[in-house]
Order: sequence, then structure tokens, then C-alpha cells
Amino acid sequence: MHVVATAGHVDHGKSTLVHALTGMEPDRLAEERARGLSIQLGYAWTELPTDTGTEQVAFVDVPGHERFVTTMLAGIGPVPAALLVVAADDPWMPQAAEHLAALSALGVAHGVVAVTRADLADPALMVDRARAEVDRTSLAGAPVVPVSARTGAGLDELREHLATLVARLPQPDPAAAVRLWVDRRFTITGAGTVVTGTLPAGTVRRGDALELWAGGPAAPVRVRGVQSLGAGVDAAAGVARVALNLTGDDLDRVDRDSVLVTPGAFHPATTVDVRVTGGGRMPERPVLHVGAASFAVRARPLAGDEGAAVRLALPRAVPVRVGDRALLRDPGSRRVWGVRVLDPEPPPLDRRGAAAARARVLATVGDEPDLAGELDRRGLVAAALLERLGVPTTPLPDDAVDADGTLVSAARVAALAREVAAAVREHDAAHPLDRGIPTAALADRLGVPAAVVAAVAPRMDGGRVERGRVVVGDAGPALPADLERALAELATDLADQPFAAPPADRLAALGLDPRRTAAAAKAGRLLRLAPAVVLLPGADALAVERLRGLPQPFTTSEARQALGTSRRVVLPLLEHLDRAGRTRRLPDDRRQVADR
Repeated sequence: MHVVATAGHVDHGKSTLVHALTGMEPDRLAEERARGLSIQLGYAWTELPTDTGTEQVAFVDVPGHERFVTTMLAGIGPVPAALLVVAADDPWMPQAAEHLAALSALGVAHGVVAVTRADLADPALMVDRARAEVDRTSLAGAPVVPVSARTGAGLDELREHLATLVARLPQPDPAAAVRLWVDRRFTITGAGTVVTGTLPAGTVRRGDALELWAGGPAAPVRVRGVQSLGAGVDAAAGVARVALNLTGDDLDRVDRDSVLVTPGAFHPATTVDVRVTGGGRMPERPVLHVGAASFAVRARPLAGDEGAAVRLALPRAVPVRVGDRALLRDPGSRRVWGVRVLDPEPPPLDRRGAAAARARVLATVGDEPDLAGELDRRGLVAAALLERLGVPTTPLPDDAVDADGTLVSAARVAALAREVAAAVREHDAAHPLDRGIPTAALADRLGVPAAVVAAVAPRMDGGRVERGRVVVGDAGPALPADLERALAELATDLADQPFAAPPADRLAALGLDPRRTAAAAKAGRLLRLAPAVVLLPGADALAVERLRGLPQPFTTSEARQALGTSRRVVLPLLEHLDRAGRTRRLPDDRRQVADR
């Protein structure tokens, strides 16, 4: 399905034209019919022949009366195409100009202009005027077609242009997250609450769980039923006009400022940086029209009173994404400004000059989501946040890293690598026996997740993570000279009896206190079985080979004799081999070599 919004001045024949195109009456409420104008959003639908078959087209018939401009903006907000209607027997009217300005501010580039009542007056003058007006907007080049709903003149040509229009519309992603702006709500006896809206992308299915954002905390709701084009369906995929029958505890809060979203898929934005087009001074509290919602916001230009970069403070959380379009409107002058969302989660402006600096940053931001640009500006950001903001998280730019869900820009990676290397080298110089810094401690020091430190460490020259510590330098770091001499003497002591661990007094004589033996063990220069029981590296592998020669299984006493050592040594050695999986302890307290 494709959705086209009608726009134009009151009583210029929009509803009559839609009826002529579809055979359906879009004015649904008795008050609308009695007064002859559209107050609420009505819609009707038809099928148009195209080169590849037929296309379903739904027309959202929005109001044209000045009092109902807010409802009109709700109708065109989520819709990518428009049918602008002006009458041949009337001059160019203010509401037509206002509707056209709103379409242009929203960047609607797909449209057709219908000059109605061509049977009541020569349409040539209005055709020329309409073309001139439209060509100054985002709808420049749109076809202008004179028609008469009463006689049928021009309707076939209008249908052809509409068919060409919808064939060129971009195809939405049916797997996208749901974001349905509610534009109408009513109650049906026996069914309960029903809402309508235009689904721009994604798919809504009967039984789906959604979140209702209507001011206050998000509330869970369930879709009891789905209707599209007047018929119940199991699912509807965007673009589509849909009616949803909802169940939930907070449905009394549903109004036209409400929105239904896929749970967890959108960021609840309350402060938004935007680019504003239109020029001129805007009021401090304009009305923001986004989707079908509208409410007063506080607008703060970031660079001068009329700067294009503006920060909006919203009165409620709104699920906007990078690249979204919206409108700002001055209710007094009825002037409108186009809005492009640049950042729904901006940094605070808490320093002197921060606003001007922020404006300079935003001046470099494009209109569409861009992962490389987001990483350059943020440096470090959770991938889940970017996804909620509508920014794709793949493919990663060159030299950026994904550290367990935290994305880090190439520049930030390089800077962190320098900081980590400097911190580790400074620590190692001050603590030669305690080389490296625990990853978690470095993360706290730098204010980043531990996974980021672990991902950055290999980017340093000689950097790596060993046993939970970030180290820099060779795999076997040099130890102090006096410790090297002590280890050399220990090696001489153990040369002939590799399992005769020296007693505590010999270790003390060598200067191998617990701190120094721990440092040597961490450097891989000692096998430390207990605080005062040390052997040379490789003694455990040699022990396994000797134990393999014993009848299996063997006792602790048999192991002690085979290794030529004491119980003081053999007990912690066997426990070490058990932990390493190289021996297996049996229920009767005997052991066997594990691979036997």
C-alpha cells in the first residue's frame, strides 16, 4: 500500500475529489458531513493501474480550515507523498500556501497538484499560479492537472500521474521497528480502544506487544486486532493506514500525541539538537509537530538568535531518530520552519561557549545517519544506543573497534592506547616487581568500560592483556639485578634435585621474600606452589613424566619417593597438577596421570 495526504484550502473540493477517485466518503464524522468540512483525519482507498499491475493507494484527507491546521500537520507528518488541491474558481488562498509551506518544510518531494472545479472556471490561470508556487518548494516539478470531480474531466490523467508517483516512492523495510503515531482514537462497544495511524515501516501483527508513549512512563500494550483498508488482517506492513484494537492498563492516556513503538527500539528523547530551515526569528516556545504529535517546546538557538542549529527541550519523551523530519510552528503568525533531527541524545551545554562550539560541530553533520560521523563526534558510544537513535552500527570504519558492544572511534582508540601505555609504563617504573595494571583498575582510571581497555591494549606497541592485567613490553620482562642473581643461585641449588624446594631460611638468605617470589612467578621465572614452596619453571611437566612411570594409580607416598622430595613439597605439587588437569585424584585419595 501507498499513502498520499491531501492538502489545500477549505472547500476547494479535496474530499469530493477523493470520493471521485475512490468511490468512498472520507468525511467520517457526522459533524464533518453536516458542516461540509474535514475536522478529523478521514481516509479512503483505491487501486491504481501501473506498468507492473495495480497499486493500493490510501488517501489521508486532512482538514483545510484554519482552525484545523494542527490536524492537517498530523496527517502529512508520517506520509511521504501529497496531493495538493486548489480550486480553479477561487484565488490562491492562505491555507493552500500554509499547507504547501508545511509540505516543503517536511521535505515532501513526491506530489501531484490537482486544480479542481475546472468545469466552473477556466483552470489555466490557477494552473500557472499553482505551478509557480510549487516550483519554489520541495515539490518543484510536480505535475499540475486540471480536473472536475463533477464531470470526471481530467480524472484519468490525474490517476496516471498518481500511479507514476506511487511507483517512484521508496520501499520501506517490513522488518524495521514499529513507530506508529496515533492520529485518531475511539472506543467500540465490545472491542474497546481502537487507534488509527499511518505505519511508515515495519510490521504490526495481531498479538504483538508494543509500548505506548503518551507522557509519563512507557506502558505495555497488546495488539488485539489489526485492520487495514477496512478489513481485519493478521498483519500489516508499512506503508499502510492501520487501525489497531489495543488492550492494556493505561489506555485512558491514549491521545493524538501518543505513539506506539516496538519495545526497547527507540530512545526516549527529551532534548534534541536539530537543524532548522526557513529563516527568521522563531518564538522561544514554538509548537513542534512530529509525526501526529504536537506540543509546545523550548527552542534555544545555538549560534545567534537565528542560527540554523537549535536545541529543543521537549515536555515529554519522544521516539525521534537521527534524520527524522518535523515542523516548528508559530501559532501566532502561523509561520513554519522545517526541522531535521541531528542528535536525539546531545551532550549537555555546561560550559561557557559550549553552545557556539556545539553549533560548529552540528554544522558538519549531514542530514542522514552516519556511523563514521557519530563515532568521530562521540568518540565512544554504546552500539545499542546508536541503534535506538536510528544509526546503523555496521560496517565499522577502519581502525574503529567494537569492544563488547561499545564502539570506539579510531581517534579515540589511538588516544586511549597512548594513555594506557603511559599509565602502564609509569606504574612499571615505580613498581618493577608488580608489572602491569589490572584491566579493571585501568578502566576505572580512564572512565571507560573494561572491555574497551582490553580491546585497546593490543593497539599499543608490545601491549597485551595477561592474566587480567595490561602489560607493555617483552613477554619476559627484565627483573631487578639482585633478583636475577637470587634466581640464578636458586637454579644452582635445584640443578641436581629439581623437586627439593629450598626451606624458608634458604629463601630468606637468597632475598626471596613472598613479594619477590610472587613477582618472579608472575614473570614466569618461578613455579610458586605455596608462599614458601618454589621450584623452577617446568618442574611440573618433569613431575608428570616421572609419575607416568609409576604403576597407575599411585599414592602420595609413592609420588614423594619417585620425585625424591618431601611431603612439604609433594602435597602442593600434586594439588597444582590436579588443578591443571594433569593428574586426577580418585575417591580413595590415590591419583593417576590424566592422559593415561
